[in-house]
Amino acid sequence: MPYTTEEGGRLNNFAREPRVYQAEPPNSAEKTQYIISGSIAAVLVVSLVFIAFAVS
Repeated sequence: MPYTTEEGGRLNNFAREPRVYQAEPPNSAEKTQYIISGSIAAVLVVSLVFIAFAVS
């Protein structure tokens, strides 16, 4: 683990940094999957809000 020595002899430990990589843009199949997942999530949230208003 990398560390440095500060004044007074104290050690300061640093976490190991992860490798940085360039993210790839989503392809058309992934874009379609994101749209479907987002639509399902929106319907779920709207239905939960509707049920909460109906019950109260």
